[in-house]
Amino acid sequence: MGLTAEQLRGSLDALAAIEPGFAAGLARVGYPEPRISARGYATLLRTIMGQQVSVASANAVWHKLETLVGDASDPHAITAASDETLRAAGLSRQKAGYARSLAEEVTSGRLDLDRLPADDEEAAAQLIRVKGIGRWSAEIYLLFAEGRPDIWPAGDLAVQIEIGRLLGHDTRPPERLVRDLSAAWRPHRGALAVFTWHHYGSDKPTEAAPL
Repeated sequence: MGLTAEQLRGSLDALAAIEPGFAAGLARVGYPEPRISARGYATLLRTIMGQQVSVASANAVWHKLETLVGDASDPHAITAASDETLRAAGLSRQKAGYARSLAEEVTSGRLDLDRLPADDEEAAAQLIRVKGIGRWSAEIYLLFAEGRPDIWPAGDLAVQIEIGRLLGHDTRPPERLVRDLSAAWRPHRGALAVFTWHHYGSDKPTEAAPL
């Protein structure tokens, strides 16, 4: 499970004590709600299915997949399904390949989602070995499904935009700078990521759309 409301509050209070920009943002929009996903294969599969499509579209594909293969949260159901069945559910050829790759990694035991390494970078590296799972997807999984407190998805555009706003930058800072700056925010970066998404949704400027 992801970070609890109590963990988010504790970490954000600690960050507000060392960075006035975070304190001001917290005063403006308040504490975020927890973002929690179930640990395991189904969450990763749904992450793949949700890439570059709306939530509604991803949910529709998931429901159709369940109709065609049975329990879509069982990786054996995907390995047993034909490419035609996966395509009929609405998966593109590429995503069908990604889904099959993930299912095969799990059913073979090469990827044990109950025993990922304790080290965050090592855990992310194991996930990234799966076709269709990039660094962002791996970090989001480790934050939302495992509740790792110091995960920092610096490549996320909303994180970059809001860190820039909270710290008073004139332009959106690039990923490298956002990652470098974050060293001072350990070990609370996971809570800060959740807060940046909350701040982005609650306090966007009305005169222009974000990047």
